[in-house]
Amino acid sequence: MDFTFTEEQQAAAEAARGVFAGVAPDGVPSPALTRGAVADSFDRALWERLAAADLLSLLLDEEYGGAGLDAVALCLALRESAKVLARVPLLEHSAALAAVQSHGGPQARAALLARAGRGEIVLTVAGNGRTGHDPAELAVGARLENGGGATTGSDGGPGEGVWVLEGVQTAVPWAYDADFVLVPAHTGDDRAILALVPREHRGVVLAEQISTTGERLGELRLESAWIPARDVITADGAWERLRALLATGTCALALGLGERVLRMTGDYTSKREQFGHPVASFQAVAVQTADRYIDLRAMEVTLWQAAWRIASGAPGALPAAGDVAVAKIWASDGVRRIVQTAQHLHGGFGADVDYPLHRYHAWAKHLELSLGPAAAHEEALGDLLAAHPLG
Repeated sequence: MDFTFTEEQQAAAEAARGVFAGVAPDGVPSPALTRGAVADSFDRALWERLAAADLLSLLLDEEYGGAGLDAVALCLALRESAKVLARVPLLEHSAALAAVQSHGGPQARAALLARAGRGEIVLTVAGNGRTGHDPAELAVGARLENGGGATTGSDGGPGEGVWVLEGVQTAVPWAYDADFVLVPAHTGDDRAILALVPREHRGVVLAEQISTTGERLGELRLESAWIPARDVITADGAWERLRALLATGTCALALGLGERVLRMTGDYTSKREQFGHPVASFQAVAVQTADRYIDLRAMEVTLWQAAWRIASGAPGALPAAGDVAVAKIWASDGVRRIVQTAQHLHGGFGADVDYPLHRYHAWAKHLELSLGPAAAHEEALGDLLAAHPLG
């Protein structure tokens, strides 16, 4: 494998740095000081700048106005977004577009991709299941009924009827802002499908939830929601690939956040003096920050390994799910250790809700919860190793 970024990937990272350069992460009130969500919607002005810089269409092919790039380029952009806690659905929107482009039918691709790449419509993904702990595809049941008239199947061939969805997905990010929610569901024959569900649609009910970051989430209830077959992806493995991209993108967010927090900690400890010396010169402080630097480098190399496997589809001794599991192990534990050390070394400032570090801690906890506990990923990795013995 070669982790050297291509010119196109580096250009995407540069464009992202330019767009996020003026974003102030401490410009939003602390969730500890507000009732309800910190804002009714995401940062629409920033969203428009991302669209103008062609960062919403990174994964789209040229025929849809995109750059035709891959998961590595997306993760580079997400890494920059997390450094400023950018309040935009860049990950969910991009991942949903990639799924529709790769596996959706021609009608869905024609109706959504170009417009979504320009930021005119917003997509998100319901990937947390009923409780946040169970598999997302098991939270919603889907059955195909033939009474809805002739439609087009997800493979572009003839199909009939509509899919009827029943179930609940919790903590859907940006649910109140998205035009469509890509919902995984299970069928009677234990297959996983993906349904493009309009936010305003008969049988779709949203209930407000508030995340650890103070952002507005939605509990999505589907009560006999009828979705035309042309808007349902039935391709084998589509949900697994989407889930891997979402997880890897979340690892990229954790990496970017951790890098900014460690930089904040270094700047503070270099200026804060005790006994006439900067506290950064004390051995206990230096050892702790060195350990967190090691965490960051491990988070980085495992992230690029997972992103490279997703982007290239290169075969390996283990499925790509193994690389994703390793990245999640390091990201989940690493981002927690980094913010805990930062708060400790900031002393009283670490507990001040008016200081930006508080916002980073809240976002880090949300990312950690989104990734899930490292022990669970270690168990999944063990199962993969048992099923695919090395050597």
